[in-house]
Amino acid sequence: MRHRKQDTKLGRSSAHRKATMASLVCHLITEKQIKTTLAKAKQARKLAERMVTLGRKAAQAETPEAKLAARRLAISRLNKPKPVGILFDDMISKFEGRQGGYTRILKLGRRRSDGSEMALLEWVGVQAVSKKKKKADKTEKTEEAS
Repeated sequence: MRHRKQDTKLGRSSAHRKATMASLVCHLITEKQIKTTLAKAKQARKLAERMVTLGRKAAQAETPEAKLAARRLAISRLNKPKPVGILFDDMISKFEGRQGGYTRILKLGRRRSDGSEMALLEWVGVQAVSKKKKKADKTEKTEEAS
């Protein structure tokens, strides 16, 4: 029985589920918004909010050991140090004064192929990175290198 179980299984083993959630949160940190199924968005939101809370506690920590411990804990959960660095160094300052609710889920309707409910998971108060701008920057860099 699943009494008092909080997480949904998403049709995956526990290791695959943890890796999926870590990947979704890392992409959320770097891209500022992600499009995924509603069930995955609800689960990724939990991990993302916990990582922001961990980052805020690290920012308020008095000792460098506590800051390092929080950063290492976040890296162990997300498995990538680069998004953790972006979260801890850049994004935490944008959530000052907010007591929670760092993300929002916008429902997008059903996916045409299999009818899955789709959702957009994004940070509250953080501007999303536009895909067109990134492509334009890449073409400029390649032209400069030539």
